[in-house]
Amino acid sequence: MSRFPAVVAALPEADADFPGIRIRLLRGPTASAIFVEALEESEVPVHSHGAQWGIVVDGQMDLTIGGAARTYRRGDEYVIPAGTPHGATLRAGTRVIDFFDDPDRYRPRA
Repeated sequence: MSRFPAVVAALPEADADFPGIRIRLLRGPTASAIFVEALEESEVPVHSHGAQWGIVVDGQMDLTIGGAARTYRRGDEYVIPAGTPHGATLRAGTRVIDFFDDPDRYRPRA
């Protein structure tokens, strides 16, 4: 059961392999957004890609961007410049919205 509203929960799941995390995907012609729910405490390993903006909707996330670690909570926003290594730990129940400058950052799960 999603803690996002039905309009978000109806979006396709993203083809991403982060155990304990459910991701719903919204894609446009020039960008994409994901709606992230941590079903349990979960890790997103360090990685990099194009520019990203995000906001914590609920819960707590420990995010390291380019070697600088910070804890983010409800309402906190972050920007990750293109190519910057980053990784995160999400507490169970955390919800996040991420926006990418790449429409193909994630694809729908088959």
